[in-house]
Amino acid sequence: MTRTGRAPALGLALLAIGLAGCGYSFRGNLPDHIKTIAVPVFANRTAEPAVETLLTSAVVAAFASNGRLRVVKPEDADAILDGEVVGYSVQSTAFDNQANVRQYRLLVTMNLKLRDVRRNSVLFEQQSLREKADFQVLGAVSQTIGAEEGAVRSAAIEIARSIVSLTIDRF
Repeated sequence: MTRTGRAPALGLALLAIGLAGCGYSFRGNLPDHIKTIAVPVFANRTAEPAVETLLTSAVVAAFASNGRLRVVKPEDADAILDGEVVGYSVQSTAFDNQANVRQYRLLVTMNLKLRDVRRNSVLFEQQSLREKADFQVLGAVSQTIGAEEGAVRSAAIEIARSIVSLTIDRF
């Protein structure tokens, strides 16, 4: 084998060693014994009613569709994901020529903690996880309220994806 033939193989080997030494993994950091997860209803520390129920449901659905962890009751779980909704705000982001609001941005903030129940340890904590969703003012107040509800659902799905990624695909 020529010297140039060894260079790519040596480079790949050094890259793999370097990534392993930096704590990187090609499969994530979730311990092998974690096969099931419980997601109790998140606490709601905001004035927005029922937002915790929507977010909890979205997270459960995201774990179920991902398939790596089976969602179970807390007493049957290897890990438990505790969370709290700590922020909910709606901000004006676009206006028309008469200074009427035409678009809003919804911002939801959460704190999370994933606990390994079997080994009585914390796998990770994430403070101030934020997600946003924009929605248009559609004319009547009832239509705008409906758009905000859709934005909350959209933000919940994005937060749920982020949570699953934090839990399973972290590097």
